[in-house]
Amino acid sequence: MSLAFQINFTLRALFRYALGFPTRRHVRREKPLHIVFATVDHYEPGTGNVSEKIERERVDRLLRKYPELASRHADSFGNLPRRTWFFPPHYHRYFSLKKLVSLCEAGYGEIELHYHHGKAQPDTAENLKKGLRLTVNEYGQFGVFGTEKGVRKYAFIHGDWALNNSRGGRYCGVNDEITVLLKTGCYADFTFPSLNPSNPAQINSIFYARSLPSRPKGHNAGLPIEKNGPPRDGLLLIQGPVYPFFKTKSPAGLRLFGDAIDGDPPVTPKRIARWIATGIHVKGVPNVIFVKTHTHGAAYESAVLGDEMDFILDFLETRFSDGEQFLLHYTTAREMYNMIKALEAGKNPAQLEKYRNFRIQEPVYDSSPQIESASETLQRIVCSTYCD
Repeated sequence: MSLAFQINFTLRALFRYALGFPTRRHVRREKPLHIVFATVDHYEPGTGNVSEKIERERVDRLLRKYPELASRHADSFGNLPRRTWFFPPHYHRYFSLKKLVSLCEAGYGEIELHYHHGKAQPDTAENLKKGLRLTVNEYGQFGVFGTEKGVRKYAFIHGDWALNNSRGGRYCGVNDEITVLLKTGCYADFTFPSLNPSNPAQINSIFYARSLPSRPKGHNAGLPIEKNGPPRDGLLLIQGPVYPFFKTKSPAGLRLFGDAIDGDPPVTPKRIARWIATGIHVKGVPNVIFVKTHTHGAAYESAVLGDEMDFILDFLETRFSDGEQFLLHYTTAREMYNMIKALEAGKNPAQLEKYRNFRIQEPVYDSSPQIESASETLQRIVCSTYCD
């Protein structure tokens, strides 16, 4: 990211953050305040070009440590924190997907679709469509992805943040990517914030985005989701918080922060308070705040499988789960989407727990298939534009 872009983006984001102050102030007055919290994991066990041994060990540590972490915590309704692993097909090898499925089978989370492309050369809409459909089919052999009216649907995170070819032609190549996603069964995007050139100008909101063949970054802005709103075209973008934060006490320490949990720097009580204070909500339902956080769990496992994540969950449960002023809901990405769609349909926020399966039904995981890796066809499609 160039210094000029960083300054420009930061100033624009600060301006938009300031414009949202009246809305955020109103949100904080509503009681009880529901906090819907999810962590989406861009789960890439082979990241960093590590050896097969390390890649396997990372997955095995996740299977061992996440249940230990989750078992120490619960939300206002007794739900354990359930993580969502967005898993890319180029790491579907060494039985890693099978192992992740066993973790989901035991109730500790869900799997959604992470996809990298356009690194070696720009991808095409047709090649992307083939890759996405084949990924859904092959993951589906393990019961991955929830269903709507019997059809598998998936949530999406774009590799390298480049949704709709929004990074100057790098890491994508498909301007009209949202159209491809919708045609292949995507129900929502959880990519942002990225705090780089791909980031929507419309921060701290949940909105319907579109794309166009003629230009990149069609998701820069869109129509916000609202209670009893008219039908909207496009793909729902569920964003995490963006906010100003002083990294040091000096005025020069002012930075723009997002939703990352990566240990650099560690999450603090002030940052958690800012996540909530951004007030991301369905328009017309100000007492339900959606806090989507993200991590790259394989690379930052010391943060998200250790003391830092323990602290975050402890703080949420102590500060925002008293059962009267605050109600805390731990969700997967799919459950968060379902709650959002229920509120859009005018459902009662007081019954939020009933809406975890409102639109997309819960996956039925099956770790029994002895499938070690993606098919040669899928590997070829992905590697034609992206080889890690």
